[in-house]
Amino acid sequence: MNIIKRSMINNTNKKLLLINPFNQSKRDDLIDKRSISPPLGLGMIAGLTPSNWDVEIIDENFDIFKYKEADLVGITVLTSAAYRAYEISEIYRKKGIITILGGIHVSMLPDEAEQYADVVVTGEAEVVWKQVLSDFDADKLKKRYVGELVGLENSVHPRRDLFHPEYTYSNIQTTRGCPMRCDFCSVHTFNGRNYRERPVDEVLDEIETIDDERLFFVDDNLIGYTKKSAKRAIALFKGMIARGIKKDWYCQASLNIADNEEVLKYAAESGCRMILIGIESEKIDQLQETNKKMNIKIGVDHYEESFQRIHKYGISVLGALVFGLDSDSIEDIENRTQFAINSGIDAMQATIVTPLPGTNLFKRLVKEDRLLYTNYPKDWEHYHFLEVSHKPIKMTAEELSTAMEKCWTALWNKKTVYKKMLTTLKQTKNVKAAAWAFASNTERHDLAFGNQKASWDIDKILKGLH
Repeated sequence: MNIIKRSMINNTNKKLLLINPFNQSKRDDLIDKRSISPPLGLGMIAGLTPSNWDVEIIDENFDIFKYKEADLVGITVLTSAAYRAYEISEIYRKKGIITILGGIHVSMLPDEAEQYADVVVTGEAEVVWKQVLSDFDADKLKKRYVGELVGLENSVHPRRDLFHPEYTYSNIQTTRGCPMRCDFCSVHTFNGRNYRERPVDEVLDEIETIDDERLFFVDDNLIGYTKKSAKRAIALFKGMIARGIKKDWYCQASLNIADNEEVLKYAAESGCRMILIGIESEKIDQLQETNKKMNIKIGVDHYEESFQRIHKYGISVLGALVFGLDSDSIEDIENRTQFAINSGIDAMQATIVTPLPGTNLFKRLVKEDRLLYTNYPKDWEHYHFLEVSHKPIKMTAEELSTAMEKCWTALWNKKTVYKKMLTTLKQTKNVKAAAWAFASNTERHDLAFGNQKASWDIDKILKGLH
């Protein structure tokens, strides 16, 4: 590889610029600054960078990119923002500044990414970051680095001081990996199928450094998949209580969290207000299509029992549903919409199934020539869960798009959203749980109806409920 000689800034320290790009083609339609999560990966890279570097994060969740001088540029890449990431990378490369691309999209398509960067890092970048910097200093950078999967002991704390101050809450990761192989998910490909856990005391130590009163556990499944991992989650919650950590939080978990009332009890006592659960569908054949084994095991007939047990402990349910599956008809979409409205789900997330690189879904649709947008990398802008990007089987793409517009209108009209809030309040008997669910629904209401300036923050909602 012909390494571009770095252009050193006239400063004692070198300058590392980390960039979080955003899909510019749909910026106004996709972004809601109250619900987005800080770029934890970039924060961790910053935390691993030695003190002889000055580090800055440019975050397009809030600010449009403007060129800034740097000695080295690192860009994290999600699929929907891949084209934007490549655009920014090229700006710096033309000025002779080395760029490094990493993240899940790059890890799934490294050959593509290599065309738009000097260096690509696949896998978990923090494993190789110090080597990357060492090679940079020695002008011996390789074209590609591979971050192997390792244990999570002694994980670096992210540089939260570099995150944009307008984020609504902080986030933290305590586990990685998933043994499941859902058809539309690439987590098991990126983070591996082994469920890796950070030591509880190390997690608690990090939480104690976080000033924000609201926290999001970004783990794909905070309680894991075994009795042992559930006990570890309980130890985490008990540790928060014992240390007097006063935070309201929400997390992601599988539906089986409802089967362990000890988990729910201590989660609630430690501040859990809402749990995001991948419901996906209310029909067993569609769960089989997506390989959603956990929900199949529990059974669609037991969904409501699960929601009720969660409500019993004053926690609301953010139910994630997918639409546009191969087995979906227009009637199925209408029925799933009504299921979401009438079920015990408190906050509703409704997305169009999207074939992301690295998923079995993507591989199958490529083989079947059913992708609508294949002019890559530009067309990655269409892969953001709110646009039809493939050819359905039981309807046209246009019919699916129209059906989803009707779905979103039914889910997030003002009447439905307020009715959900009152039902959540009745079922959970917890004002904070109702406020968190209501805030989630109203965020989606504002996006669906183009009301970008509305202010549905949790504090305002709580004040109104009290």
